[in-house]
Amino acid sequence: MKVLVTGGAGYIGSHVVRQLGEAGHDIIVFDNLSTGYPWAVTYGELVVGDLSNPDDLEAVFANHQFEAVLHFAANIVVPESVENPLKYYGNNTRNTLNLLEKVQKYKVPYMVFSSTAAVYGMPENTVITEDTPLAPINPYGASKMMSERMIQDLAFASGLKYTILRYFNVAGADLESRIGQATPAATHLIKVACECVQDLREGMSVFGTDYETRDGTCIRDYIHVDDLAKAHVMALDVMSKGGESNILNCGYGRGFTVREVIDVVKKISGKEFPVEEVGRRAGDPGALIAKNDKIKQVLGWEPDHDDLEVIVKSALDWEAVLPERRQGN
Repeated sequence: MKVLVTGGAGYIGSHVVRQLGEAGHDIIVFDNLSTGYPWAVTYGELVVGDLSNPDDLEAVFANHQFEAVLHFAANIVVPESVENPLKYYGNNTRNTLNLLEKVQKYKVPYMVFSSTAAVYGMPENTVITEDTPLAPINPYGASKMMSERMIQDLAFASGLKYTILRYFNVAGADLESRIGQATPAATHLIKVACECVQDLREGMSVFGTDYETRDGTCIRDYIHVDDLAKAHVMALDVMSKGGESNILNCGYGRGFTVREVIDVVKKISGKEFPVEEVGRRAGDPGALIAKNDKIKQVLGWEPDHDDLEVIVKSALDWEAVLPERRQGN
C-alpha cells in the first residue's frame, strides 16, 4: 500500500516505518524533524514539513495517492503539557484536525492513530480495558482523547476505517541497534536509567515510594517498541482485508515496579549509579496495566519480546551506539 507516516523519523514512528518497509509498503515519511532524525528513516522517502502548515500538507497529499495514513507526530511529555497546554492542543489536536481535513479531501480509506493510556487518567482498576471511561488528568492525555474523537466522528461521517492504538509504556530499541530512542531530555524510565549507565546523567530519581504496590513504587506495563510496531502493521493488514474500525490497548498485560526496572538495568549493565527517592509526582497512578485480550483477538497479535531483560538490553545496546548514529554513522 501507499502509506503516509507522520512523525516517521521519531522513536516509535521509525520502528513502524522499518517494519512497513520490510512488509513491502510504499512509504512517504512526513516529519518536521523537531524530535526526529533523517538517519532514522530506513525505508521510503522523507518529506520535511509541518502539520501546522496547510501548504506542506496539501503538497504531499496532492503528489501521492495515499491508501493509508499512520499518524505519530505529537508532543508527548506530560509535565510539559501541564506547563504549556496550548502547545499540546495545537500540535496534538489542531494539527490532527489539519491532517484529517486532507484525509477527508483525498478520501484516504485507512488510518492508524498513535494514542496513549494517558486518556484513561487515574482509573479505579489496575488492569485497564478499552471500555474503561476516558478521564485524562493532563493536557497531553486530553489532546489525544480529542484527536481520537475527531477520528471516530470523521469515520462515522465518511468511509474512513481506523485503528486507534493506546500505548502503555514503550521501551527498548531495534535488536540490531539500527534505530532507537534519540529524543533529547527524554523522561522515560528505562531511557533515563540507560543514560545513567552511559554517564550522561549523574543519577536519577524515584518519584514516590509509598504506593500500595509490592515495593512501594509505581507499576507500569512496558512494551518493546518492535512489538508495538508490529501491531501497527497488522492493524493496516486487518483493515485492508475487511476488518472493522477498532480501539486497542498495546501492552503485555503485566507490570514491573520502578525499583524492579532499575535493578534490571543495573544487573544487565553491571554498573551502579545513584538513585534518589523523592516524593510522588502529581497525577501518577500507582499501577497501570493493559488488558490486552482484544488486540490479540482482533489482530492475532502476539508479542515477540515480552521479557524485561530483553527490553533493557536492547535499550542499553542502543545507548552505546547512539553517539555514532547522531553523527550519521
